Order: sequence, then structure tokens, then C-alpha cells
Amino acid sequence: MRAVAHHQGRHIALPLGGIGTGSFAIGADGGLRQWQLTTIGNHLGTLPNSFFALRVARTEPPVDVLRVLQAPPPPVPGLVTPLVNDDVIPSWQRELPDGVTATTFRGCYPFAQIDYHDPALPVTVSLEAFTPLVPLDLDASGLPAAMFTFTITNPSPLAVHGWLGAALQNAVGSDGTIPPDGCSAPGYGGNVNRLRRTAGWTQLVLDNPSATGSGAGQMVLACDSADAPAALQWTHPDQFLAFLRGRHPATDRHHRAAPCPPSPVGTTWAAGLAAGFALAPGATAAVRVVVAWHFPHAYADFQQFGPPRPQRQDRFVLGTRYSTRFADAIDVAEHIAERWGPLRQASRTWTDTLLNSSLPTEVAERLAAQPVALRTPTTLWAANGKFFGFEGVLGASTRMWAGDIGGSCAMNCTHVWNYAQAPAQLFPAIERDMRETEFDVMQAPDGHLPHRVIVPTYLPQLWDGVVGAPGHPAVDGMLGAVLKTYREVRSGAGLDWLDRYWPRVLRLLEYIRATWDPDATGILTGRQPSTHDIDLHGANPFIGTLWLAALRAAEEMAYLMADSAAAEQFHSLFDSGATGYDELLWNGEYYEQALAGDTTFQWGGGCLSDQLIGQWWAHQLDLGYILPADHVRTALRSIVRHNLRKGLRDFAHGFRVFADADDTGLLLCTWPRGGRPNVPTRYADEVWSGVEYQVAAHCIREGLTDEGMSILRGTWARHDGSRRNPYNEIECGDHYVRAMAGWTVLDALTGRQFDAVTRTLTVEPSTALAPERDGTACFPFIVDTAWGAIRYAHGSLTVECRYGDLKVDRLRLPGLDWTTATALVDERVQTVGVTAEQTGCTVTFASTVCVPAGATLRLTGDGSSPARSSTPQRAAQRSDRPSSS
Repeated sequence: MRAVAHHQGRHIALPLGGIGTGSFAIGADGGLRQWQLTTIGNHLGTLPNSFFALRVARTEPPVDVLRVLQAPPPPVPGLVTPLVNDDVIPSWQRELPDGVTATTFRGCYPFAQIDYHDPALPVTVSLEAFTPLVPLDLDASGLPAAMFTFTITNPSPLAVHGWLGAALQNAVGSDGTIPPDGCSAPGYGGNVNRLRRTAGWTQLVLDNPSATGSGAGQMVLACDSADAPAALQWTHPDQFLAFLRGRHPATDRHHRAAPCPPSPVGTTWAAGLAAGFALAPGATAAVRVVVAWHFPHAYADFQQFGPPRPQRQDRFVLGTRYSTRFADAIDVAEHIAERWGPLRQASRTWTDTLLNSSLPTEVAERLAAQPVALRTPTTLWAANGKFFGFEGVLGASTRMWAGDIGGSCAMNCTHVWNYAQAPAQLFPAIERDMRETEFDVMQAPDGHLPHRVIVPTYLPQLWDGVVGAPGHPAVDGMLGAVLKTYREVRSGAGLDWLDRYWPRVLRLLEYIRATWDPDATGILTGRQPSTHDIDLHGANPFIGTLWLAALRAAEEMAYLMADSAAAEQFHSLFDSGATGYDELLWNGEYYEQALAGDTTFQWGGGCLSDQLIGQWWAHQLDLGYILPADHVRTALRSIVRHNLRKGLRDFAHGFRVFADADDTGLLLCTWPRGGRPNVPTRYADEVWSGVEYQVAAHCIREGLTDEGMSILRGTWARHDGSRRNPYNEIECGDHYVRAMAGWTVLDALTGRQFDAVTRTLTVEPSTALAPERDGTACFPFIVDTAWGAIRYAHGSLTVECRYGDLKVDRLRLPGLDWTTATALVDERVQTVGVTAEQTGCTVTFASTVCVPAGATLRLTGDGSSPARSSTPQRAAQRSDRPSSS
């Protein structure tokens, strides 16, 4: 993992917390910030008196050193980054005494590793911090807790002893929206801290029985020392540091914490514990610490679009899903303590699967960070199990219009979530639930789909009037609902699930056709609201390619439903539309917009970066080309040539600044042939990382590796920690969901396709996937029931299942020209047949093969090596119809 010095990683803040639980972050300097435990977004949320410290002593020669485990604030930079605030260090942290000299940060989400440096310390100290993240396991990945392991090593020839101090302020009662002044804040009062010892752990239970509303709940600070001394009632860091200085091994065992009375109105107490250790020369000790929380009262008290709602919003109770699993924070902490090893091992196995592959280290680390937004207040997982997502968390990029407290743009915005592919693979049940909300709740009687849901869902939905950003129901969001429905079927939702929603998909498609293509030409025209918060007019490739991809997906779903009439109808529309769009919009270099009607906020002859978003989707769903392959590749080259700007120091514009100075970024739209409108398409000069990921992944899929990697290098260089946070890609808010398009980079590099209906796994490694030194290639895979690694090696292919149970009927291997093959699951022989194809082959098993976790499936062919092509072979226009068997 890449090492970053704290002064070079001033913007690094890695969130700790589970899906829908709220979170806080750890910085490269070791400081804890961005406290948002009540699920109310507040990127500047602070919790004074919450830190770690270390005291190390030696009898002779005498040594007694106490250090707060946080590096000093770096100098104020000369160039301030616009619209971000991850580098903000709360004033109370800046005033902490006796910090370490420096820190070094290494991160591969969900893990942060921090090494502390200080010449006065006679020991070496490092920290591993994480919250469990196990793809496909929502329970393990939805824990309201952060886990810390401090490793302390004595490299000297003399014995030492010491105490690891952990301090936490009791925040129960406050909803986290107003920063505390020390131990004072609205909502505080009646806070009580108590000591609890259980099963070899010391717990500090932070309560407030009188608290109500969002701030009502419980917190726990615990360490794996059965007799750690505790300080239950203090209000300033100096008091806890004095407590640490007063520790002595001979008296600690007799320590009794004084009872903690309820705090006065408007105030709270901080609490801390000290885990003792003794180290012989060369010895190492590990101290584990847990911060757990339980705030069960989440409300729909945030701003939503649509007409005013006269009801009291604090009655719109949503709750939290984790509160249905755990009675309180004590329950959470004990769950963590009992399962620490398996939770850490499963999480480590996932990151090791990425890091120990043929993926370049930076690629692996960036892919690991893709699910970060799911584990911040961007998402809300209600007590009834329903999953909801904002577009992001309000912050520095939204303060000018919506403030910086709460979620950005509620809720489940279909056109923004169109880009977010990571959840569908990592946690498919989440996306399946969002589809069910769309069709069960959001869909209007006439078939159209507003692009936002009102919560609680029993409230009137946005079937009439203004929806909000854009004002009318977004066409791209409706088309995305069709594509995502097919994706969920391929991801394991099943044919019974599709049968339930197929009539609603048909109703949606008929609404789209009747509204924007009444003459059944295959081309959508008229006013087309889109994710750019504008209405597009006339035929255009952004909406057009999504429409073509949706028709192909609908055709395939129709065959699965044995609805041949609908399949033929969709294919006929697709055929005419594919020809019509290409003839109308192709200018020899890229696809442009055929202007019609109002020209305000249009791009006309401009080059839009995501003009081929529908083709990107079509490749994700193995639907083949929806436009001529040579035109697609030429357009992608043109997008990179015209829109990828290297150096933005002198690029002034009136939009939001997400890239500046010497950054490289992909502009949303340029006009290489001139003719930029006086009022161009909104956000034309902005740089959205979600669009960059979409275009880069598409380039790599088309064999345009250099073009794709040049975009990615620009995106990642901007988020290297020095000026922007690698764990926070912003747009209309922090932790913006559009950036989860980046997961498709992995699919592009590996050629991974999976169809759960036919249990078919396809792998076709790109030339960008670097081989190992021995000539093999290893890369991660994930399907609906399992994940692991696939390894190519000299005429053989090994599938290692590292989680779940891999169930597969056939493997499509476009890069291998085998004519015969043998297969083993561990030592058990599997009967297979090999079918040669135009490129590569398909290996079919006599019956479904089940590969459990820890087992491997090994295929050996006739000795040919992987023939990785820089230009992937894709089906033209129409893929083979999936079998419904």
C-alpha cells in the first residue's frame, strides 16, 4: 500500500462505519473527525475530547513519555482547494498538547494503517483501524462500530511498561448538527458514563436516559483488557492526560472509577480508559479498542422535493436497520468482541483479493474505495429493511444553495444512481430493493417514473408537479430503471422476481415510447429531462443510447418471460432506432445533438463526454453493440482528445470547480468545431469523476487502454490526499454516488460478465491487466453468491472461491482456444464439454458445479495460453437469447 506522510495527506479522511449506520473518519494524522453517528450528514461534525494517547515508562534509566497519538497540523497551504473541507482540523484538536512528531498513513478501504513517529518514544507504535466490509454480507458490512488495533513493539534491550489511552465524549442527546463547545451543546444534559467489565473486556457505557429524538441512544468505548482503569467524568483533554500520568502498574489493579453523576443541562462528560501493557526487550503487545454506537431514531426530517408537507416531520419515523439487530451499543460491542477474528479475516481476505492480484496497486486501492459512499450518511437503511440513498452528503460544494447539514437531494435519484454500479455487484440486495421501491411505490398510474421517492413511502409520491433537478421526471432515470431491472435479474434476482415486475416494466416502456416516440420511429424527441438538471431537445446520443440499450434489455427480458410479441416489438424499435440515431447524429468524429426547439442549455455540435453512456451499459449487460463498433471507438478517442484537459490553472468558468490548478480532468462537454451556445448545456465546464469512470471503463473495454488509463490517472491524481480525499469524490455533495461508476473499471479490465439465469461466468482479461512475473494473470471476481480470484497459468485456469458458494454451469473464455478440457473441484473430477467459438471457447459442466469457500475449480485445457486481445470481441447488435432454464 502507498505510504503518505501526514503533511502530504492533509485531506485524507477514511470513513469508519457500516452501511446505513452513520460514521466518523480517521485522518492521515491519526485524528478522529467528521462525526456523523446519528445518520444526519454533517461533514464538519466534531466530537471534542475523543482521541488516543500513549504513555510509556521505564524504571532505569528513567523514561516517562506521554504522547497524544496525533501528528501536528501541517502549515496552511498556499493553494486552497475549492469546494472541499476534508482538511479541516477542529480547533480543539489543534490545541491538543504533546502530539507525536509525525505519522505515515497507508490505506486500502476499509483498512487504515497509521505508523506513529516520535524520537522520544522508546517503542514503535502502529494502528490498524477499520469497520468490517465483506461483499455480499450485509450484516457484517452494516455494523455501527469502528475497530482499532494498536501494535506496540519494544525494540530496546530494556523492559518498558505503559498504557494505551482511549478517550470518547458522551455525545448522546445531541443530533450532531451543532458543534459542541467543549462539553457543551444543545441536547446535552443528564449524560451518564458507567464502567462495565465482561468477558475480558472493559467497557465504558455512555448513556443519556433523558435524551429524545435523533440524539437518543447509547455509545460504548471498550478495550480488550479485563482490568483497565477508567476515568468516567472529565471535561478537558488535560484532565484525561493527567489521569494517564497518574497510572502505576502496582496500583492500577486496585483502581476504582468514581461514580459519574448526570451532567448538568447543556453539558456532558467525557470518559476514557487506559489499557496497560508490559514489554520485555523485543516484545510486542496489541491493544484492541472498539467504538460502538446505537442511535435508533432516524426521521425523514430532511428537505424533500415536491409540495410542502404540513405534518410534523419528527413523526415521519424511519429508524435504523441495525437497531432491529442490536438492542443497544453494549450489544454491538459484545457482537464485535465475540466475532473480531472472523470479521477482520473476511474483510482482509477481500482487500487481499484485490491487492494480491495482477491489478496495479493503485488500481486495487482505488477499486477498494468504491463502496465508501454506502457507509456514510449518503445512505439510510430504515428499520423496515428498505434502503434509501441521497445523492451525497451536503457539504462545501452545496453550502451556497442547500447548506452543509443533511443529505443532498433526497431520495433514490434514479438518474444519478444510473452510474452507481458498485452496489449491484458488492451488495445486490440493496439494488434489488431500490428497484422494488421504484415499481411498488414510485411508479405513477400512467406508467411514468418520477426520479425521486418521497419517504416515508406512505406519503403521496411525485406523480404531479415539479420533481426537482430536473423539474420533470428524468427520461434517463426511467431508461435506467429498465436497464437496472435486467441487471438485477442477471445478478440473481431470479425469474419469479422478473415475472412480478415485468408488467410494470412494460407499462414504463410504453409510457416512454408514447411520450417521446409516438410514431414508433425508434428515436426519442421532444423535451427530455436529464441528469444535467436540464431538458434536452431533439435527438441526442445521451438519451438515445440509453434508449437503445433499454430496448435491448427489454428484448432479452421479454424472451425470459416467453413474451415473443414484446421481444419482436422491442427489437424492431431497436433496429430502426440504432440506424436512425447513427445516421442522424454521427458527424464522422463523434455523436452530436440534433437541435430542435429551445436551444437554451443544449450542446448541439458539441462533444459530450457521456454521449455513449448507453453503450457502456450495454457492455455491462452483455447486450452487444447498439451502434457501429468503429463509430463507438472513434467517438471515445474523440472524447479523450477533445475533453481531457491537462492543466486547468487558467480555465475560468461559471460552474462548480472540481478540478483546478495543474489537475487533469475530463470536461463534461467541449465544442471542438466551434459553435458553443451562449447558454450551453449546464455544467459543461465541470469535471465529474462518475463520468470520468464511465468513459475510462468504456475505453478499456474497447481496447483503448491508453485513453482509459489517462483519464483514471487524472482522476486519481486529483484525489491523492494532498488536495482532495481519495475516500470522498464530490459533486453535488460529499461522498457522491455517481462516483461508484468506478467499479466498472474492474469489469473492463477482467472482461467479467455473469448471468445468474444461466449460471454463466465470462472472463476476458484486458491487456491492461499486468501479468505476474511468472507469466500468469490473477484477478478478482464477484458473482451473486460468491467472490474470489481467477488465475490464468500456462494452459490452465483456476477459480478460487474465497467467500460464499460459487455455483456455475458454464465458463465463457474468449481468450482461450481450447478444444478439450478437464476440470477438478479440489480433487473431484467434473464432467465438461468444450464448445469452440469464433474467438475462444465455452466450457459447459454436465451439472451445476458448486465451489465452496476455500475450494478451487481448476480447468486444464489443451495447452494454449491466454490470448488477450487489445480489442475485445463483442456480439454485434444482438446477443444470444438467454435460456430460461
